[in-house]
Amino acid sequence: MSDEVPYDISVEVVVDAPDVDVDALYRLAAEVMAGESVEPGTSLAILITDDDEIRRLNAQFLRIDEPTDVLSFPDEPGDFVEAVPGEPHLGDIAISIDTARRQAEQIGHPLAAELAHLLVHGILHLCGYDHVNSPEEEAAMRAREEHYLGDLGHLHCH
Repeated sequence: MSDEVPYDISVEVVVDAPDVDVDALYRLAAEVMAGESVEPGTSLAILITDDDEIRRLNAQFLRIDEPTDVLSFPDEPGDFVEAVPGEPHLGDIAISIDTARRQAEQIGHPLAAELAHLLVHGILHLCGYDHVNSPEEEAAMRAREEHYLGDLGHLHCH
């Protein structure tokens, strides 16, 4: 059995965060993409940044001038990471390490667990799941999160 991942996943940490396990995020992203039947060869860009940068992205792309925990951008022209023309690109995910740290502390679980939840949440958005339109959609998305992460009963909802 090969350990080769059939996806082009980039994880960029642009802040001082030595406690971020980039390899674990990479493996989790590949697992979720495979589990959601994302076409092999598809790329995904993951950015681990701070509250200032995620606030800037949130204001620029969603017109919400405040930091958030995770942003997901499907592959579209003019987004913050341009895909290689002609190659499939699922999209871009930005995660604020500052907000993730605060949420992990509030919930009382490790930063790694919070980052995993935010990453899975972001990928599921890129795969078409949502949680704001109806309780049924929220339940379906939560079920997929729990499929990858286990019981999330104690975690915050998005």
